[in-house]
Amino acid sequence: MAEKSSVKLIANNKKAYHDYFILEKYEAGISLAGTEVKSIRMGKCSIKEAYVEIKAGQMNIVGMHISPYEKGNIFNKDPLRTRKLLLHKYEIRKLGEKIREKGYTLMPLQVYLKGSLVKVEIGLAKGKKLYDKRADIAAKDAKREAQREFKIRNF
Repeated sequence: MAEKSSVKLIANNKKAYHDYFILEKYEAGISLAGTEVKSIRMGKCSIKEAYVEIKAGQMNIVGMHISPYEKGNIFNKDPLRTRKLLLHKYEIRKLGEKIREKGYTLMPLQVYLKGSLVKVEIGLAKGKKLYDKRADIAAKDAKREAQREFKIRNF
């Protein structure tokens, strides 16, 4: 039997971690056409400009770019079409209540293959202010400098 827990990262949204505080993470399935799945397996997916919205009790990902599959011809879909995310209704309702509060949004963080399934990790996020971003950069620089010092001392 094939191992179900093998995870292969396809796309990562580093900008989301820079611009937002990620408070909670959720794993969602995504509704795709066959040629889109083949394109994702080849690694042709981008979520840099994407965001998640909730309308009429359904969660959709908007702005996710999946390049057309080369051998797909007439079966290819629009690369930027809105795609449905698959979560339980209670999770969608809970997240809908949270994003109605001021300053909260839903961001796609990763797209990955889990076994044979395509999954999207979404995060409940709160926007960072400029001084928060500066503090994060300063902390990252200090950590990098400390590692460099440690490496030189123990070399």
